[in-house]
Amino acid sequence: MRLDRSASDFWVCVAAAVLALIGIGVTAYLLYERYHGNAPMCVLGGGCTAVQRSKYSTVAGVPVALLGLLAYVALLVCALVRWQVAALAALFITLLGVLLSAWLTYLELDQIHAICEYCVASAIIVTLSLLLTIVRLTILSRDAATGPPLTPSS
Repeated sequence: MRLDRSASDFWVCVAAAVLALIGIGVTAYLLYERYHGNAPMCVLGGGCTAVQRSKYSTVAGVPVALLGLLAYVALLVCALVRWQVAALAALFITLLGVLLSAWLTYLELDQIHAICEYCVASAIIVTLSLLLTIVRLTILSRDAATGPPLTPSS
């Protein structure tokens, strides 16, 4: 029995949605703690407070955690929409996210001298999301080139 190729896209979208939900949780927590004046609970050393309170925790006055939250909400929407344009939007968002995460990680190491485990988690999530988006676009382009998805057959 051959598997319906659209099933592959379905499971990639499910995985992308799960990653987006985890990213929403991470960034919403950081945003909550920021606006309540609390230090994020850090298990691995306490660098989260230094990062959260640094001058690099905002971009043009907007908290990086809010930008992350908006990006993960957009990625969730992209995962739920089965159109190729949604996958292309996810590619754009994840590429920007990976680049921003790389820049912020550099700043943590070189300027702030502290590592935030939530920031590292978000960097991993957005990188995995980028990989899933590439897989999804590969599936969609293959399906577009070969015609409609196959149906299960014996």
